Formats: sequence, structure tokens, C-alpha cells
Amino acid sequence: MSELTLDDCWTRGGDKIVYQHCSACGRQWLFQRSFCPHCGATPPQPRASAARGVVSATALVHRAPDDVFRALVPYRLVLVELDEGLRLMAHADPAVAVGDRVRGQVRRIADRALPYFEKDG
Repeated sequence: MSELTLDDCWTRGGDKIVYQHCSACGRQWLFQRSFCPHCGATPPQPRASAARGVVSATALVHRAPDDVFRALVPYRLVLVELDEGLRLMAHADPAVAVGDRVRGQVRRIADRALPYFEKDG
């Protein structure tokens, strides 16, 4: 099995939701840094999220930010409290509501790798 790297992360076109973990202080965060933003330790460790959590907010987008997303309206955005303790904004199935338990994956949306969540179970 190959080692997880930051290039596996959806923010770099990969197919996983990757976060970083600090071995020194135990904190974790989503967007990549070369050091821990809490204690300054290096290097942080990349970890793959299980991509499961609970929806804490949702919005149905009718006015897209550009022409590419305008072709997709209406679409749902959600704020997910991941089981790892992190919060992530993502696209979601239109049926997802606040309080729903969800599972995610990285999908190609508007020709971009983006997290997408559906009801879990």
C-alpha cells in the first residue's frame, strides 16, 4: 500500500479528504501547512478522513459564483462536522438536511475535485 501524501487531497485534485495531524500537540486541521499552526512543530502528518459526520448547516444555492457553477443551480452546500472533529464545507445531495448523518467522497463537479456528501444509511 502506498503512503498517503498531500497530493491525495481533493484540494490538489486527489480523491481523498485529507487533514493534517500534529504528533507534538495532537491538534488537527484541514488545509495544508508545513508546520502546526498551534505549536509550530514540524512536520505535520497527513491523514485520510473517514468522510463521515453530521450536517450542521445547509444552503440551497440559486445564484452561482460563475458560469461553470451557474449550469448546476440549484445545488446544495453543507457544513459537515466530521467525526475527526473538523468542520468542512462541501456539496451535497439535495435531500440532505441539518442533523443528518452523512458520508462523503470526492467527486468531479464542474470539472473540479470537490467533497460531496450523501445521507449515511
